[in-house]
Amino acid sequence: IFMVLSLLSIVYGALRCNILAIRIKYDDYDVRVKPAAYLCIFLWRSFEIATRVTVLVLFGSVLRIWVFLVVLLNFLGFCFYPWVLFWLSKSPFPENIEKELSRVGTTIVLCLLTFLYAGINMFCWSAAQVELSDPDLISKSQNWYRMTVYYIVRLMENAFLLLMWYIYRTDFYLYVCAPMLVLQLLIGYCMGIFFMLVFYQFCHPCKKLFSSSITEAL
Repeated sequence: IFMVLSLLSIVYGALRCNILAIRIKYDDYDVRVKPAAYLCIFLWRSFEIATRVTVLVLFGSVLRIWVFLVVLLNFLGFCFYPWVLFWLSKSPFPENIEKELSRVGTTIVLCLLTFLYAGINMFCWSAAQVELSDPDLISKSQNWYRMTVYYIVRLMENAFLLLMWYIYRTDFYLYVCAPMLVLQLLIGYCMGIFFMLVFYQFCHPCKKLFSSSITEAL
């Protein structure tokens, strides 16, 4: 019961962050989110987060040491990714975050922001993409390529972790139909991607402002 309540709480938080990110990106427009959009986001985040957590728990139950390496690589990769993009853009260091902050304080704030960004992206696609070269620190453009790469790599990673769990599973899972469980988790993650595509293609409140639809981008 507590696990279900925690999952619902996290999914609700992800849903609110999605809506907030849309309002921030399109603050010049009157954004009206329809019930169908809320439903698509809820199903998208539910399948995505639940399957991701389950995959990590199953993998960690048989390869306890290696799960820390997987989490660490994910965290460090997403943590340094905004800094790499900032370095490649050759933009000046952000100075207008808060006037009272010194350069050291600004650096600490940016590091905490990238830590939060990395923690979210370990489990689901972040609603707001951090862009340190932007004055608002949030990417205002819709990057279909980055999103596509993220979900392809994440699906492959989940499949690999499930394969390792299937190979090294213990007698604890003797009465579990392992192939069926693997198939259900992979289908569950694909269902999350499906509802994400439905949201951006049909239910996004500002889809008319996109330069290209997600199907065209794919």
